[in-house]
Amino acid sequence: MCVGVPAKVLTKEEYSAIVDVMGSQMTVGIIFVPEVEVGQYVIVHAGQAMSIIDEDSALLSLEEWRKLDDARNAEKTS
Repeated sequence: MCVGVPAKVLTKEEYSAIVDVMGSQMTVGIIFVPEVEVGQYVIVHAGQAMSIIDEDSALLSLEEWRKLDDARNAEKTS
């Protein structure tokens, strides 16, 4: 099983894009989704945007990722 993280496309070039993943920016490949536009959300896995997803699904997924991150951080401070 692969795990992908939702990311918002901030800028786009021919074969790459800068995306925001929970407040961190990174460059990802867009060879699998060349039609992606700035402002859309993608699922990122292993440095590649794998698919375009709608904003509602992306925001719901990001909320769950934040819950996991919060739980992990709370565990570290206990």
